[in-house]
Amino acid sequence: MGTWGAGNFDSDTAADHLSILTERLVSEVEEAMSGDPVELEPDEYWGVAVPCNLEILHVLASRRWVGVVLPEAATVEAWKATYLAVWDANIDGLSPAPEHRAQRRAALERTFDQLVEAIRIS
Repeated sequence: MGTWGAGNFDSDTAADHLSILTERLVSEVEEAMSGDPVELEPDEYWGVAVPCNLEILHVLASRRWVGVVLPEAATVEAWKATYLAVWDANIDGLSPAPEHRAQRRAALERTFDQLVEAIRIS
């Protein structure tokens, strides 16, 4: 098909680029989820980067561009259970303010849930 519009993401090459980018984001999350749970703790790199990757995937999914590669909704739901179990087991050790703890937990839940919803409607 080649090019179907004047936008930055309206071509086969752009779709290929988006698939490479989104596959990388998904692969990073898959690796983090299947690795040592310590790496998912709230003060560790993947404990911060996983929700960032999911948020980026959600933003890209919401644009409905050709080439965005997303995991299955059931996969994201399993990731949510794993991630939040680690988060819940470790967050109090960092002594967060109660309101921050509640707000952050809600933000994390929303991050997973909004990606699941985007996958289901795509």
